[in-house]
Amino acid sequence: MRFLHTADWHLGRIFYNLHLTDDQAYVLEQFVTLAKDTRPDAIVIAGDVYDRAVPPPEAVSLLGETLSRLALDCRVPVIMIAGNHDSPERLGFGGRVLAKQNVHVAGQVAAEAAPVAVSDSHGPVYFCPIPYAEPAVVREQLGVEAAGHEAALAALTARACAAVPAGARKVAVAHAFVAGALASESERPLAVGTVPTVGATVFAGFDYVALGHLHRAQQAGGAHIRYSGSLLKYSFAEAGHEKSVALVELDAAGKAAVEEVALTPRRDVRCVEGFLEEIIAAGAADPRADDYIAVKLKDAGALLDPMGRLRRVYPNVLHRIFEETAAATETAARADHRRQSEAELFAAFFAQVTGRGLSEAEEAAAAGLIEAFGRREREVGA
Repeated sequence: MRFLHTADWHLGRIFYNLHLTDDQAYVLEQFVTLAKDTRPDAIVIAGDVYDRAVPPPEAVSLLGETLSRLALDCRVPVIMIAGNHDSPERLGFGGRVLAKQNVHVAGQVAAEAAPVAVSDSHGPVYFCPIPYAEPAVVREQLGVEAAGHEAALAALTARACAAVPAGARKVAVAHAFVAGALASESERPLAVGTVPTVGATVFAGFDYVALGHLHRAQQAGGAHIRYSGSLLKYSFAEAGHEKSVALVELDAAGKAAVEEVALTPRRDVRCVEGFLEEIIAAGAADPRADDYIAVKLKDAGALLDPMGRLRRVYPNVLHRIFEETAAATETAARADHRRQSEAELFAAFFAQVTGRGLSEAEEAAAAGLIEAFGRREREVGA
């Protein structure tokens, strides 16, 4: 059994005020081509199909076109679940009609588990779609005690396993944060105030677990429990990531072999660092100058229109920070502002805005102004 595992498309994503629909369409074109070339028996999409519960029209159109090409042109069964970014009801709309075309969408937790059977020369493989659901929803739908995410997911996976014939090969398609896996900056937390992680043991009994939620491609508690990672890099913290989809081969005994197939973006997400003039000189000869760029400047002191000058060579510079400002911001974040004097607060603010510390003369002038304001307040108060 050969199938493609992907997740976290986040269609409709906005990156620094840029709509990424064209970038997503560019990569999904590669995904459709991969499906044509590898001829998988199934495709699984493990949640966060959209970036938000009410996606923009162009994102809906892109999903519709992509699913049509996969199901109708490539004639590959698609199993897709809702993630925490998706609206279960909206994603699952028309599910019964889509299932007639072999597109199986699990938006909400259903009253009964319904695995999707796909057969190869060794017999059926049962794909068990387990959409993301809050513990309260699981308690209501299943009538079980599920105090947290792990208990809720354990109840869902146990029910899914029970719906599969004994001894049959089975694949879970789920959206969760498995403890020990590495998170990224661009992911929305699954829970606030409660433990969002689950142990890998909740997936005991499955031959392969196709996961969504974390944006880095990785194993999670076992070689057969995997995140495919997101479709694109959705933060500058992911600049060093390699985005891919997983091509999975499941043998007759249920043992999985996984190949990561790289995706090439229309524009990469990169970070460059150095002095302004050096970066401008390098950008003039950079063959990938059209990438989405974050710049960390080492220059001290004020600069005249640094973003305008940078965009002459890097038209898609989206973020800029001074090295000294970054250090000052990090220090300020650790400080307890309630215990700082007015002079210390002003010095921290000055460093954050200008990227440098106060000189002795500036510090003395600031102290004089603070003292003058304080004296005036005391006089008025008197």
